[in-house]
Amino acid sequence: MIRLQFISFIGIVLQFGVSFAQQPQKLINSVGMEFVLIPKGSFIRGSPPNELKRHSNENMHHVTLTEDYYLGVYEVTQGQFEQIMGRNPSRFQGDVLRSELKIKSLNIADFPSEKLPVESVSWIEAVEFCRALSNLAEEARAGREYRLPTEAEWEYACRAESHTAYFFGDDPKQLGDYAWYEENSHELPHPVGLKKPNRWGLYDIQGNVTEWCSDGFDDFYPKLAVKDPIGVSGLSLGIGRGGCFRDTYFSCRSAKRWAFSQEDDGHRDLGFRVAMTITK
Repeated sequence: MIRLQFISFIGIVLQFGVSFAQQPQKLINSVGMEFVLIPKGSFIRGSPPNELKRHSNENMHHVTLTEDYYLGVYEVTQGQFEQIMGRNPSRFQGDVLRSELKIKSLNIADFPSEKLPVESVSWIEAVEFCRALSNLAEEARAGREYRLPTEAEWEYACRAESHTAYFFGDDPKQLGDYAWYEENSHELPHPVGLKKPNRWGLYDIQGNVTEWCSDGFDDFYPKLAVKDPIGVSGLSLGIGRGGCFRDTYFSCRSAKRWAFSQEDDGHRDLGFRVAMTITK
């Protein structure tokens, strides 16, 4: 009888999976990257008609995400990218970084390149990084698979249950507490994690570098409620979210969307953060 009950219990676990509460809320992988567990749920994607500087492609609609997922606490750094890929595509490193800092009278000790977010990286390179990270022996053994977040996952995590223009509210005067953008960045990316995080513990998700999403760019959101949406695939345009060190305050809004060529690596403000799911 006990054996049958145990088998029945295992069947329930396999059928319904592990609950949010049973999963580690935070996780550090084999190369030291930190992740936080994002709970499945629903939210209103897009922006209301009266939001300052909104775009017409931000029409509001109900989105449900049916699975929990992990998301990087920080944007991928130059040091992490070079560790996994053996190279660093970033513009702001070496002589270029030193020159920029000298011109702006900034201390080079405050800008260690290994802590700066990787930038000037194409969508293809970001996807390759995720694949290479997934293939590391320890990550593969643990069943951890890495990818770019979908646009819906990105905005859901950025908002962290907020309904305002920014995850902290509607007043752009507070943005400097949470983000590196046009008014406080000296037009330079900064080391990750120096500003305040959102309520789910994500740093620099508004500002510093714009972040690639996995979707192809679709200029029109669905009008009806959707579950686990993915943008149109097979297009040459990808999606960037989150604003960057060169952007104005209204470009760092939670709903702001950008379209970039997926093959273009010439944007010095484009980086990414990594999503992760555990398959075992």
